Amino acid sequence: MKLKYPIFLYAFSLLNLLPVLQAQTSKDTTALSEVIISASPTSNTLLKSASSISIINSKALENGDGVLLTPILNRIPGIQMQQGALNTNRITIRGIGARTPFGTTKIKIYFDEIPLTTAEGESVLEEIEIASLAKIEINKGPNTTSFGAGLGGVINLYSQEGSTKPTSGTWNSTWGNFGLQKHSLTGSLNLNKLNLFTNYSELQSDGFRENSRYKRQTFHVRGETYLNEKNKFNFLGIATRLLAFIPSSLNAIDFENNPEKAASNWNAAKGYESYDKIILGLGHELLLHSKWKWSNSLFTTIKSGYEARPFDILDDVLFSYGLRSKLKYSETLLNIPFVMSLGTELMKENYQNSLFENLYLNNPQTGSVEGERFNSTEQNRNYANYFFQLDAQIARKLHMETGLALNYTQYKQQNTFNTPKAPYEEYRFEPLLLPRLGLTYKLAERTSLYTSISKGFSMPAVAETLTPEGNLNASLVPEIGINYEVGFKSEFFDKKGYFEWAIYQTYIQNLLVAQRTAEDQYVGRNVGKTRHMGIEMQLNYRIYSTEKLSISSFTSSHWIKAKFRDFLDNDIDYSGKTLPGIPELHFNLGWEISLLGKLQFTNSFSYTDSMFLNDANTLSTQSFRLVDCKIDYTVNVLEVLNLKLYAGLQNLLNERYAASLLPNAVGFGNQLPRYFYPGTPFNYYGGVQLVYSF
Repeated sequence: MKLKYPIFLYAFSLLNLLPVLQAQTSKDTTALSEVIISASPTSNTLLKSASSISIINSKALENGDGVLLTPILNRIPGIQMQQGALNTNRITIRGIGARTPFGTTKIKIYFDEIPLTTAEGESVLEEIEIASLAKIEINKGPNTTSFGAGLGGVINLYSQEGSTKPTSGTWNSTWGNFGLQKHSLTGSLNLNKLNLFTNYSELQSDGFRENSRYKRQTFHVRGETYLNEKNKFNFLGIATRLLAFIPSSLNAIDFENNPEKAASNWNAAKGYESYDKIILGLGHELLLHSKWKWSNSLFTTIKSGYEARPFDILDDVLFSYGLRSKLKYSETLLNIPFVMSLGTELMKENYQNSLFENLYLNNPQTGSVEGERFNSTEQNRNYANYFFQLDAQIARKLHMETGLALNYTQYKQQNTFNTPKAPYEEYRFEPLLLPRLGLTYKLAERTSLYTSISKGFSMPAVAETLTPEGNLNASLVPEIGINYEVGFKSEFFDKKGYFEWAIYQTYIQNLLVAQRTAEDQYVGRNVGKTRHMGIEMQLNYRIYSTEKLSISSFTSSHWIKAKFRDFLDNDIDYSGKTLPGIPELHFNLGWEISLLGKLQFTNSFSYTDSMFLNDANTLSTQSFRLVDCKIDYTVNVLEVLNLKLYAGLQNLLNERYAASLLPNAVGFGNQLPRYFYPGTPFNYYGGVQLVYSF
């Protein structure tokens, strides 16, 4: 089956191309290649950009279930989002970050250019309300000097800006099985010089597994005001309250026979996490001159968390603040137009945590019970990114992008449990200089070929820098990657279709390995080198379009070969082995049919190849297929009021699959290693939406 399925899927994608050969020439006003890349400090277009950039627009976001970004992101070639639970996921780009034990690292995530990634490199995306998003831009690989040249890439989220009408409001409610309920209320105000958007949402679910109850409340506000033609201010605020119980991972026997159960120790402890979190940002844009533009953002994050785990209870507080500043200059010199951008991003972060005994074993049936505190630490994490980017049209058909990023990172830690407090341990990483060069050649009016070479990095997280005794390990160094890439982009048949492919090789050295030393402890080590080689393809095509009927399709796929080049771990040589947790092939195919502009049907099919579970490549998962579909109907109730009814089915084939993995899991206390987070079986949802605008 492993050999046959890829052949079948690529043949299926060729069938999807047949309507293109028979395309009509009716015009479509949407020109994907002309979309401006908002994250680019030089306002580049998709077609002209010398990197692989994917854009998820508001329409694609609306076609999802409104609860998870996972199936939406997984349609992007090169992206893999593993979803272990509503509060447990891992995002990898081109296989980078797949060996991270928990969470998302080695990529950076921004919301309206406010970093969601902490100073130590951990990103959380699942808490963001989808109804607050206007679009998502994903830049794959270390191609973004203006965002610190992250090793895997950058994900940029952008807020809804509200309706073009003076006032508007939306109420949306969704219900589904496994106790799913989601209610969202959105309002916007658009006056002469003020645009205001607000959203409140509440999401809850019992989950299909034991101990997986989830409840999240989110409030989002975004404001924008113009003082005059040269001054614009914007404001962003996100408040989140979360309570999420944790079923944790399962061993192979339980995964096959009883995927609904929770890990026994987590179920006995009724393990959970809860936190309150506030993100605030204030931005200002100043047009200094017709050629000069200066943008500044101040931001802060405050988080207070509590996590009850079988091995201990964690009580922690995080406070961070920072500045992001960009100066943009446009000019023409010797008949060569160019745009130059110079900027910086600074962040300071303070993290305090206390560990308490969990006495759940002494109190059966009650769940976690807080005991004596046995440890507490305080960490200060600081970084400074400086960047320079230059885009120039060096010839009529040749466009150049070049940039340089400089990073400084520092960690400090103090043990605060004993009295008097221990002295601070401090570690400064050596400054990193990260260059990039990209060239785009215009083959035809809407067709281009690009190539690029770039250097990126990933810092060890503070937890990875700690020894088993809790001291900082000053011998660790950042992972460094060099990326080589060639790509092709084309918009064809009078803007009806868009096709893109990319070929890349990324060489990583100083590979950081998180070695598990206890159930609750990992130790980081630099042990080797890897090579990530891949091919990505995507095709979007409007097959047929009239006022009564519209049919569109999308196809995307990626093939990744990620191998250890030089990897010796505990005297075992893994060189030549495949990195665990990365499917070699991932494929998507979907259709969208709209009738009379009121009735819409969407469906999608995805195939995910098998993945190795360990570095030795002795264990692997099964490949799996997922089929989702959704139908919605929109009607004008009044001139100012629209009603939409919708329903969807997910995992239509009721596939049993591993939605997320814990690579290189280790069994403790004669227990089998728990590699698997089982995926949700067949499920359904439905809802209603009312939109008012006046």
